[in-house]
Amino acid sequence: MATQQSRTAARFMMAPAVVLLLGWMLVPLCMTLYFSFKKYLPLRGGDLGWVGFDNYVRFFSSSSFWPSISTTLIIVGGVLAITIALGVLLALLLDQPMWGQGFVRILVIAPFFVMPTVSALIWKNMFMDPNYGLFAYLWEFFGAEPIQWLSQASLQSIVMIVSWQWLPFSTLILLTAIQSLDTEQLEASEMDGATALKRFWFIILPHLGRAMTVVLLIQTIFLLSIFAEIFVTTGGAFGSKTLTYLIYQRVLESQNVGLGSAGGVYAIILANIVAIFLMRIVGKNLDS
Repeated sequence: MATQQSRTAARFMMAPAVVLLLGWMLVPLCMTLYFSFKKYLPLRGGDLGWVGFDNYVRFFSSSSFWPSISTTLIIVGGVLAITIALGVLLALLLDQPMWGQGFVRILVIAPFFVMPTVSALIWKNMFMDPNYGLFAYLWEFFGAEPIQWLSQASLQSIVMIVSWQWLPFSTLILLTAIQSLDTEQLEASEMDGATALKRFWFIILPHLGRAMTVVLLIQTIFLLSIFAEIFVTTGGAFGSKTLTYLIYQRVLESQNVGLGSAGGVYAIILANIVAIFLMRIVGKNLDS
């Protein structure tokens, strides 16, 4: 058992890291709160004084506020549905013995290490270009008119791009969970006459509950701040403007730091609401 001296020494050694982490988190948050109550225009007079909650009211009453919230939630929900469903399927396939299994796993996981801007450029120019993209050639091959993906189906395109990037993460987590499953339980159910579908539904899927919860929570945290893919592909046009992109427009394009800071506070509130909702709905799987 740890003595009082060892616990004190451990706290003393951890203190610098804790202080650094708190500073890393609290300083930007405090600065965001500070500027959200001021009219700060760097290129148009600088600090113009305190405005109270005027920035919050202006940002909330903007015609782009609620559409950006809706777009953010649609993208997050679409990516989660695709990555979890296909992640389970890919994990089951990769768990099967095959020739070159290690190489195949590396290929499946590789997209996760591609930078978001690079993956967005690849999809935009190589796949979704209406004139020279791969999808355009496939449409012409079947006698159909090529689709202007980034204008006619902007949200679907972004969901596809982001799902491609996050699918390896969910596959890796779910594959690890499948490999931890007791094979004797599967063999016993097979001997009892259970079909492959029943084994998946009653044994494998419940076993993946905790792993799916981890994937859901971690991906949601990162997807709520999606920006690079939208910036590179649509530039926030065609109904693809998320809350993060709206904040970017207010701060950098409009040079209104106070209004953008108020939007940042709204983004923090939205992230916490979604996190609390997810923890209440699926967090119980972590304790089971």
